[in-house]
Amino acid sequence: MIKTVLVVGASGYIGSHLVPELANSGYQVKATGRSLPLMQKRGWGNIQNIELIELDLSLKTDLSPILDNVDAVFFLVHGMAHGHDFIEYELDVARHFSQALKQSQVQRVIYLGALQPDKGQSKHLAARKATGEILRESGKIITELRSGIIIGPGSAAFEVMRDFVYHLPIMLTPKWVRSRNSPIALRNLLYYLTELLHFMPSRHQILDVSGPEPLTYSQQMKQLGKLMGKNIHIVPLPFLSPQLAAQWLRVITSVPTDIAKALIGGLQHDLTAHGEAIQALIPQYLLTYDEAVEEALAHEEEVVRSEIWGFDPDALARWNKGFGYYPKHAGYTLETDASSEDLWQAVKQLGGEQGYFYANGLWRIREWLDALVGGDALKRTARIEGKLNLGDYIDSWKVIQIRKNHFLSLLFGMKAPGLGRLEFTIEDHGDHRTIDIRAWWHPAGFMGLLYWFAMMPAHLFIFRGMTFALVKACKAKAKDGKTITQ
Repeated sequence: MIKTVLVVGASGYIGSHLVPELANSGYQVKATGRSLPLMQKRGWGNIQNIELIELDLSLKTDLSPILDNVDAVFFLVHGMAHGHDFIEYELDVARHFSQALKQSQVQRVIYLGALQPDKGQSKHLAARKATGEILRESGKIITELRSGIIIGPGSAAFEVMRDFVYHLPIMLTPKWVRSRNSPIALRNLLYYLTELLHFMPSRHQILDVSGPEPLTYSQQMKQLGKLMGKNIHIVPLPFLSPQLAAQWLRVITSVPTDIAKALIGGLQHDLTAHGEAIQALIPQYLLTYDEAVEEALAHEEEVVRSEIWGFDPDALARWNKGFGYYPKHAGYTLETDASSEDLWQAVKQLGGEQGYFYANGLWRIREWLDALVGGDALKRTARIEGKLNLGDYIDSWKVIQIRKNHFLSLLFGMKAPGLGRLEFTIEDHGDHRTIDIRAWWHPAGFMGLLYWFAMMPAHLFIFRGMTFALVKACKAKAKDGKTITQ
């Protein structure tokens, strides 16, 4: 009987939805991810039957303590966000995990892979197939589910299409919009995954999962546009190569660049699914594409109904379904020998007469521009000197998260096409600290993208100057720094 389940890759898209499903079903869940703070932000640390474990498989650490007393494993790791060498990363971590499985008492493993092309080859999809083969070398019984596009809030391929529909009046697309796929609703996929724990197969299985209807990407975007009340025009461009398409996606979509680039290879191919076998094993009503999209759009506000936004009612009230699900971001990170306490005291001086440490003239110009269009950026809220609490205002910015000596998150209060926040993060690394100042922006359609790219040069210039000015205010030394953009 399955009692304890290990979810490897719990901070990823499917993992982040699967962990609470398993916990609600009564399983003891070990959830692993490369970022413990990210998992903690989901509120899982307060759930009694969820254990959070920070795990980076590329570090080749001993996995036996993590696998101890585990009955079943969900292996959900992929490397699309890892960068240009993500394929080798994927295969390397799969080998490491497979070796650890050999020595464990795990009863079964469920691996979520990807549908394979009818013709041609995609490096990304080939890596998904190879990962399954590597896991089978462990000697454990592996159930491999192969899925195409998942229709749900935050699903990368779905959000790419949604961003195209929202952000472009005329969609100039790569020719792969004519490729066929077999989309499946997130709810249907999660049901398959959880119900598989009730079966104990005697041999390896490879099962396709899909919704009730295969569709081209063009058909999916047209139906998506119709459901959102938009009359869309798609113009496939045959000369838009995968490399050019990746750069085009970087501009248009809010999906993280590395993930969007990795997806391109798979989107070029027809991906046919044969889902009859798993449907016979685990019968369920399969949502149509339209039903899945309507459900996804209805839940997209979950991006602000979260720890990341502090469950702030103002952020939730301002959220619009037309905003990009994934945020753009730009910032600067600087190393220093200043203490966390001194950096925090400096951060708390933001706003008011003090200003923003650097380029205050540009900050004031932006406030005046906001006032000209009816905004409240020129209003000042009185603060007790040295005090800063949740819900306070720093000029037009609202404090939506605060952790002393570590983190401050401010809700963007000016008028603009989208929703944003500004974060100050202080990390103590023992022999040095880092101060990171970063803006996050969910663009509202095409105008939201234009606004972001118009402001990005100023952001990079200002945030770099602010980090150095904060360190200088602490009478400390600045070390290495770097710009971060998405």
